[in-house]
Amino acid sequence: MCLIARYLEQRGIPTLVVGTAMDILEYGWAPRAVFMDFPLGHGGGPLHDPAMQLAIAREACAAFETLSEPGRIISSARTWPDGDAWKQGASDDGADDVRQPRDLTPRYQLEADRQLAEAAAGD
Repeated sequence: MCLIARYLEQRGIPTLVVGTAMDILEYGWAPRAVFMDFPLGHGGGPLHDPAMQLAIAREACAAFETLSEPGRIISSARTWPDGDAWKQGASDDGADDVRQPRDLTPRYQLEADRQLAEAAAGD
């Protein structure tokens, strides 16, 4: 999403990325971003909680007024409904989560993707 946001910004379309992985927001260098300390993929809030989803959307739209420097990230103060309990499951090696641990090594599906990302980082 960060790459798409940068592409659109270069063409004059303001963007904002709401993300749940701070490292991706930092290294993706989104023009504007709001970090939600929520489980991966749940940046819009919990399922079946339209009140929180609307509040998050409003908070994200309000960020357009304060985020003027490229790459700046606002961390939301919102908390997941069960607090930080979700983090224990996400870091439990014995759980169903079989993803590789995060590190700082960029990975690309295609060589062309790597080349485009490196060229964009030089902009």
